[in-house]
Amino acid sequence: MAVKIFFPTCCSAAESGLLIGCWIAEQRSAVVLATLHFPFIPGLVKRYLADLQQVTGLSLSVLGTWSHRKGEKEEQMESFLGDLGSIFTHQPWLRMARETASKFWDCGAGGSGDEAQEVVLVYYDQMKLMLSVLHPSDTLAKADPAELAAVFDTVARSRPLFALDKYDEGPVKLTHWQSDGMEASIIVELCKQASVPVCALLSFFLWLIASVCDTRVLSGRPLSFLWNKLATCEQLGRRRENLALISTADRSPDHALFMRKANTVVSLLLDMALGILLMSWLYRGNRIGQLADALIPAADHVALELQGLLQWLMGAPAGLKMNRTLDEVLGRFFMYHIHLWISYIRLMSPFIEVILWYIGLSACLGLSVALSILSDIIALLTFHIYCFYVYGARLYCMKMHGLSSLWRLFRGKKWNVLRQRVDSCSYDLDQLFLGTLLFTILLFLLPTTALYYLVFTLLRLLVVLVQGVIHLVVDLLSSLPLYALGLRLCRSYRLAAGVKFRTLEQQPGKPLRLLMQINPLPFSHVLQSYRLPSSRCYPKDSWGSLCKKLFIGELVYPWKQKRDKQD
Repeated sequence: MAVKIFFPTCCSAAESGLLIGCWIAEQRSAVVLATLHFPFIPGLVKRYLADLQQVTGLSLSVLGTWSHRKGEKEEQMESFLGDLGSIFTHQPWLRMARETASKFWDCGAGGSGDEAQEVVLVYYDQMKLMLSVLHPSDTLAKADPAELAAVFDTVARSRPLFALDKYDEGPVKLTHWQSDGMEASIIVELCKQASVPVCALLSFFLWLIASVCDTRVLSGRPLSFLWNKLATCEQLGRRRENLALISTADRSPDHALFMRKANTVVSLLLDMALGILLMSWLYRGNRIGQLADALIPAADHVALELQGLLQWLMGAPAGLKMNRTLDEVLGRFFMYHIHLWISYIRLMSPFIEVILWYIGLSACLGLSVALSILSDIIALLTFHIYCFYVYGARLYCMKMHGLSSLWRLFRGKKWNVLRQRVDSCSYDLDQLFLGTLLFTILLFLLPTTALYYLVFTLLRLLVVLVQGVIHLVVDLLSSLPLYALGLRLCRSYRLAAGVKFRTLEQQPGKPLRLLMQINPLPFSHVLQSYRLPSSRCYPKDSWGSLCKKLFIGELVYPWKQKRDKQD
């Protein structure tokens, strides 16, 4: 079995010295992490590696020697490096040397008897491998996932080895991807320093809000009912959970928690930025007053159109012959609700502009909060349509249940409530006569009720469709992993779906030389892996069950109002 050597390309220009890394015995692989060059003391090197083993948990050791041949003076250095194999006893002992006239390196591995072994040399970008996270995928399954995961884990856990650059005073001098200096940013460091007091302030603010919300006045029946029904209250509760997630202090977070926090922060910042833009647009040019002036005529227009629709239904709609008495009763009943609604709008008209002015200020909390308020406003302005739908659905459902029960009576069946099944039953003549009479009455009154139910169900579904589009936009703003998508777009190597190998040189008698490159995670997998918990849970009913509920007159909602708790 060949010995695989993973060599970082950043060490190609390093001076002669030792190869520091880890040996993976299960895959017979050597992962080179750095090169240690002169001057060094072997005892201090062993002590330094022993200290790093306690910090990283890796079995760091001297894997072999590295020789950068530049002239005749290096011949003595090569002989000295060859003697170091007796001090750092590692099997197999690697020997790598750079030729001046070639772009590749000589590479060999000796066993206990100093016999040469077959070598496969794999070059890798240490910075990309250090910062990337390997995700399971189909391309990874085709390769050896255990070996690749071990290589990625070894490079990731060796971060303390890269904390020492060549300008630091220490027992060793190393060459690795950060040898030229630690990469840092003043803005990033200032944000890290400021995050601690900000998180403490957020924790205190959230504790204060939780204490107020847990009081008996706010947790009572009317307010708790509104909190569960209004989309604005639900979105505010969602915002509170997001702030609680961000303010949690975890000194050693895992990758999933870090990505969730980062996606939440970016989503909140974008949401608030869009909300501030909306607020600036509303308060520029007196658009609040224009909306208030247009809202009352729009509500009156909707009420007038509903009155015209009811008058059409009370006549002969589409040439259908309806039950005159029932049609007039239902039409006047619904017309009375429209008059009540018009009176309510007239009563609220002087306060509409003031209400919209204060609602516009809520856009500073985010665009999702403003859209949730818009959804609640639509629900309040179309409350009479919802009432019409409920009245028509209940009346229609009652008739459908009555017809189904009387139909079973004709067939000599009845519904067994205890066993939840249909059983046989014998009826006398009076029961059959009364059942026939009631069945006839309900059957001839059904078309009139069904027409009203159909019209108001279509109106209700139209309103629900508009609210559903708003809720989808809010859900997209709150659950889209923007940070992960930006990372995939700008730093594609950070999210790895696997690796691919490109052959650099394959000649008989020489080691096989491969270049390992990172395959970025596809955008679909990024959305699937890092999507934030949805603010709403969508219906689990199929289209068939939904149509069945509409046919029998059960109240249906396109989405559930209560969302699932996802910890």
